Amino acid sequence: MANKIIIVESPAKAKTIKEILKGEYDVLSSKGHVRDLPEKEFGVNIEKDFEPTFKIIYGKEKIVQELKKKAKNKQVLLGSDMDREGEAIAWHLADILGVANEKNRIIFNEITPQAIKNAVKEPRNIDMNKVHAQLARRILDRIVGYKISPLLWKMLKTSSSAGRVQSAALKIVCEREIQRHKFQPKKFWKVQGYIGSLKFYLTHIDGKKIDMQQVDEKLAKEIEKNVKVLKVIQVKTRKIQKKAPSPFITSTLQQEAANKLGFSVKKTMQIAQQLYEGIDTPKGHRAFITYMRTDSTRVSEIAKQKAIEFITNKFGKNYLGKKVRTEKAKQNVQDAHEAIRPVNIDLTPDQVEGDLGKDQYRLYKLIWERFMASQMADAIYEETTIQFQSDRYTFESKIERRIFDGFEIILKKDKEQEITIPSGEIRISKWQIEEDETKPPARYTEASMVRALETRGIGRPSTYATIISTLLERKYVIKSSNQLIPTVMGFVVNHYLEKKFPEIVDLQFTAKMEEALDKIEQGQKDYKELLRDFYNDFSKYLNEAQQKWLSIDMNTNLECDCKSRYKLKVGRYGLYLLCENCSKTTSLALETPAVFYENTMYFTHQEKESIETVCPVCGGKLEQMSGRYGNYIKCQNCGKTYTGFARGKCPKCSAVVEKKISKNKRIFFKCTSDNCDFISWLEPSNETCPECSQRLYYKKYRSKEVLYCQNCKKTFQLKTKK
Repeated sequence: MANKIIIVESPAKAKTIKEILKGEYDVLSSKGHVRDLPEKEFGVNIEKDFEPTFKIIYGKEKIVQELKKKAKNKQVLLGSDMDREGEAIAWHLADILGVANEKNRIIFNEITPQAIKNAVKEPRNIDMNKVHAQLARRILDRIVGYKISPLLWKMLKTSSSAGRVQSAALKIVCEREIQRHKFQPKKFWKVQGYIGSLKFYLTHIDGKKIDMQQVDEKLAKEIEKNVKVLKVIQVKTRKIQKKAPSPFITSTLQQEAANKLGFSVKKTMQIAQQLYEGIDTPKGHRAFITYMRTDSTRVSEIAKQKAIEFITNKFGKNYLGKKVRTEKAKQNVQDAHEAIRPVNIDLTPDQVEGDLGKDQYRLYKLIWERFMASQMADAIYEETTIQFQSDRYTFESKIERRIFDGFEIILKKDKEQEITIPSGEIRISKWQIEEDETKPPARYTEASMVRALETRGIGRPSTYATIISTLLERKYVIKSSNQLIPTVMGFVVNHYLEKKFPEIVDLQFTAKMEEALDKIEQGQKDYKELLRDFYNDFSKYLNEAQQKWLSIDMNTNLECDCKSRYKLKVGRYGLYLLCENCSKTTSLALETPAVFYENTMYFTHQEKESIETVCPVCGGKLEQMSGRYGNYIKCQNCGKTYTGFARGKCPKCSAVVEKKISKNKRIFFKCTSDNCDFISWLEPSNETCPECSQRLYYKKYRSKEVLYCQNCKKTFQLKTKK
């Protein structure tokens, strides 16, 4: 039996390392954190300079006893993850096992034979700067959560909570919804046309450059009526380079997996953790990628050399990147970590497809292709700009022709359409002139939320997934068509924090706090000093909030039966709606989508919903209702309830189509007629395809809703309502 042991957090990671070391070490798992602040007590003695009290986590007692037993009289190495949480796990284990002052900490960026064998040869002391940074974050979060959350429970009578970073993230989502609410769309007309398959658009009038939004209906119709022939007046050609992308860091992986694979941020990190720690395959237990919590694009020299060999052998030397790619340095990048990359470049996605689960394979393919592309040459295009003239109007068209694919040989693009460059006078094939309007800023998706958090310096790579998951779990936001939409509860909590704890939701304050934690990790700041400074300011807000109740008294856009508007109030049982005219009260689903602006709560759940007036089953009157699980529609006659209805009738029998939700929380559509079997994941419209006359469906395409023909696989723009 081995007289040396390695302790890591995960059983999968332990299994991978055990196979590598072949019995030299007994490799054990702590199954995550084993000790933390107590669950049902504050656990921080503020009077004793924020001294924490730690307890074995409930359910981990047997694991701790087993680790103590196996570690007795043996050399102990601690191989938890490289980030602050991993360092803290190692510190807690060292203290529990009585090996706190020894050189027993091993770190590795990848779980490969070379990396593990090198790590066990060079153990170091636990990095107390990292531990102090984690302790500071944990204590800050405990102070905020433990002191503010009871005030929210008292007011809302729900399991709501406040969090230091979560609250700042909620403010970002709420601010975007307010921007959308305030937005005033401006009508304009798009003037575009075709010469064959070549698309052109209006750029100048009387030699002056115009903005498309300046074009009104009269001008658009005049151009369509009078301009039949265009004359080529200028052709310019230039070479442009499309730079190879950087390898993934945590945030870019989360964004790309959301955009290309449809993964939630949480799902991406779960699968990446599996690929890093190791997976059982027919060829043995194997790890596939490097550590997945990183904000550095650095790549080791060994990995670069392997990439050079692979690219040269498969594609040729001209596909190699010419030089080391340099990027604008970000503040506080943890450059000890590498970028996310495959641990073995020779394991191509095709080779491992049979060894991995479907989603594991898709994420590995994304990582492998991105890393290889990052080490390759730029793609080179020839861009041709053509200017056309007709009387006082100038039009322009651009054509791109790829002359060297470079990294795009791996990150494949759609096949280009060959277009002949016109000359002389050409007759217009058709006009595409249509009314449009300016769009409000888009709601956040999980991908764009990660980008927003990263840009503002809120949270760190290891926390993005937790921040978004917490907002969703608490019902402060809901997810609809991948959009994050704030709810009544979200806006009420945000309103309370803005009034009572403005620093907690202040984005600059939160970002500066993250910078301070980074300085602690770098040994530039004392963690107790940070806690003292924070609590001195926080306690003033806390004392006032505990003494003065914040009354909720908001106007709403909901109409009572007496035609007066309800008000949103807070009482002994939480939030409710009250009509001050007739004194009618009603309950409210706190997860209802809403926007709070100028002391009015606007309910937005009916946006884009088609509301039938009579029940499809019995013809009774339908009524909008609000329940504990959200909004629904109920028939006053037969009592049948509906989630909602499609905007279009049934393509088979023209009956009403019901909107339903599957067991996996996915929306689908089903005909309400007992004699019809129509069912679809896509929502039917009442429009028909101009090419094949089949019914069109609503579909999301590049974050925009379009009409889609399932027969000829084409998309069409929605008609603008006049």
